[in-house]
Amino acid sequence: MEIIIRDGGPDDIPAILGMLDSGVEWLVAQGRTGQWGTRPLSENPGTAESIARHMAEGDVFIAEADGVPAACLTLTHGPGASLSHLPPPGEPERYINWLTSDRRFKGHGAGSALLAHAAEVTRRSGVSLLRVDCYAGDDGKLVRYYESNGFVRTEAYAGKDGWPGQVLARRV
Repeated sequence: MEIIIRDGGPDDIPAILGMLDSGVEWLVAQGRTGQWGTRPLSENPGTAESIARHMAEGDVFIAEADGVPAACLTLTHGPGASLSHLPPPGEPERYINWLTSDRRFKGHGAGSALLAHAAEVTRRSGVSLLRVDCYAGDDGKLVRYYESNGFVRTEAYAGKDGWPGQVLARRV
């Protein structure tokens, strides 16, 4: 399966919402509801608004597998207001938001290809710090996924209602 990374935009929001809903369905099937709950994220208007806001503040990249949107991420200049309580890194950074994939493409490398692309875009922009945050609960698989893609744990935090989060960083 060939993975191609392309720039995305507002027209991709429906496909991104479909990817997120696919992720929720997959997590629920595994009994892992702590990350995103049990309801499709597309039912919450705030989800599309957040994706559009991150697109406006930075870049969005879509990984296509044989021409089908398989994964996406947004790349901004910082984590945004939801993580304003964390200490700033003290240097320019790029921040990954909304990394998600259509679970039909699980295991095909679309997410890792996007992370590598984000690292390269960050490096080419003259910035050497790439950060991301994620759900750190349940079995910790998501944190380990980022670690397997070159990130190291920095700050752990508790989000809304005690949601366990982890910030990770990668030098590029």
